[in-house]
Amino acid sequence: MSGRLGLSIRHDTGFNYDGMAKASYNEARMTPRSLGTQQVQSSRVAVRPVVPLSTHVDYFGTIVTSFDVQETHPRLEVEAVSEVESWAAQLVAPLDWRELRGERLVDRFSEYLWPTARTALVDGLVDEVRGWRDRGDVHECVEAVSSFVRDEVSYVPGATSVSATAQEAWDRRKGVCQDITHVTIGLLRAMGIPARYVSGYLYPTADPVIDDVVEGQSHAWVEYFSGSWTGIDPTNAIRETQRHIIVGFGRDYDDVAPLKGIYQGPQSTQLGVVVTMRRTH
Repeated sequence: MSGRLGLSIRHDTGFNYDGMAKASYNEARMTPRSLGTQQVQSSRVAVRPVVPLSTHVDYFGTIVTSFDVQETHPRLEVEAVSEVESWAAQLVAPLDWRELRGERLVDRFSEYLWPTARTALVDGLVDEVRGWRDRGDVHECVEAVSSFVRDEVSYVPGATSVSATAQEAWDRRKGVCQDITHVTIGLLRAMGIPARYVSGYLYPTADPVIDDVVEGQSHAWVEYFSGSWTGIDPTNAIRETQRHIIVGFGRDYDDVAPLKGIYQGPQSTQLGVVVTMRRTH
């Protein structure tokens, strides 16, 4: 589809405790922000037990909702609801390779060029794709890497844990969107292309019907710098569309985890993630 897309998004998650948690401090990154391809009309975060919430924007530009729960509680629930209008970005002519490798850009984007513990890959794999960077322009190179990763790493829900690294996913040749994104980022950075992890939501069908409520996805994909930040979704073998709603950016998943924190008490289990989406216009 083309044009502007209005979406209502509800994201529910949290933790169950094997008993009573005595205290917890948490950060939620579940709120989209207005950017060049989307405008947020409204957003709210609710927490149970009900406690005061504070909001700030982190180093990478992601909206963070933080909160303390000091009372004993057997369960933590977090709900985020947003209304967003989005549109697809236009693909613009990329920088040439010489400009991209220039000292000024390398210094500016150094944190998106160095591997992290999550995105590091063995030298043999990196060497295999490093020579691709002279086959075409930056867009063509990124598309080739994205297709290569998607062909080699199968999307298999539950194949990895939330703590998996790019190398672990590559060795297994399977993973989820987080893993496919990490592998793609690792290869792009090794080629000298600044790449960042994008956390957000994906409306699941290409032709959304107004007012239909559907099960959406908490999703991850890649943005790379080619003169401007440009999105590509290696899991689905498509470029970023108006169905991709951005929540935050980072070097890898650890910078944009939707919910993380510390607590005092018994072992916890995640409630899971439920995302529902509705097209509003």
